[in-house]
Amino acid sequence: MGVITEVAAGVLLRGDPAAPEFLLAQRPPGKPYAGYWEFPGGKVEAGETAHAALQRELQEELGIGVEQAWPWVCCEFSYPHATVRLRFFRVNAWRGEAAAIEHSGLVWLPTGQAASVAPILPANGPILRALALPPVYALTNASENGIEGELERLGKALRDGLRLIQVRDKTLPVNVRLDFARRVMQLAEAHPAARILVNDDLQLATAVAAHGIHLSSAQLWRIQEKPQFPLVAASCHDADELAQAARLQLDFAVLGPVLPTPSHPQAAGIGWQRFAQLGGRSPLPLYALGGMQPELLAEACSHGAHGIAMLRGWH
Repeated sequence: MGVITEVAAGVLLRGDPAAPEFLLAQRPPGKPYAGYWEFPGGKVEAGETAHAALQRELQEELGIGVEQAWPWVCCEFSYPHATVRLRFFRVNAWRGEAAAIEHSGLVWLPTGQAASVAPILPANGPILRALALPPVYALTNASENGIEGELERLGKALRDGLRLIQVRDKTLPVNVRLDFARRVMQLAEAHPAARILVNDDLQLATAVAAHGIHLSSAQLWRIQEKPQFPLVAASCHDADELAQAARLQLDFAVLGPVLPTPSHPQAAGIGWQRFAQLGGRSPLPLYALGGMQPELLAEACSHGAHGIAMLRGWH
């Protein structure tokens, strides 16, 4: 592959945390891909961390001082002129007003919608899709709460803004799980932005017209290509599984367990530092799983997570 140029890029986010706007900047004349839109940032200099490079570049390019930047995804891309490793940070707080100091223009765009500017730098396409993912991924727990109790919990959570749900409950009888999944899909119909994934059962996901499939770590190794669903995710526990999920170009992954859980209180989990190490070069957005509660969302994101996945804490 040759020499890889390390690049730090900033995804500036403002407004409603559940549906923020993000900033794109237009490359000026005289640079490769002039006129293309990109996330601002630049090359990491020798002896510089990616975070330090981000702070310097955003000061030079936009005239802002970064106050909070969370590591996010990392992807490699080969252009005709260079191969780059892009380390993206979600920038949630800064000093000053962003200005087009080294770009031809700036634009704020809503997440979850098609970009209204073009062309966009090729490496940034997957980033736009990842930005559309919500911060909380809820796993159903009808086995513990009962079918009716879980449907009531889901209905309230959807009304309160929950938008990403996995129909888990793999121990339910086949016909009961099918009926439960259908009723979850019916609940979601009132919330057009909601997305429902089925855990590890392609046939069930197809039968209920789910928006996606969530692969177990075992199934991750059994398939040769990404299943044909709008959203495909996987459960991962180590670097090899994360790499396999990336090779299949899945939409996101769940990594854990991070902390002890009610069902396995004696298991320590991988911890936040290991989570950050494993996710540090993942091109996929990652949800932290295991012992998660809503109040841990910022902690998870500060260690590189896109959000948190919860079985019990999302109601």
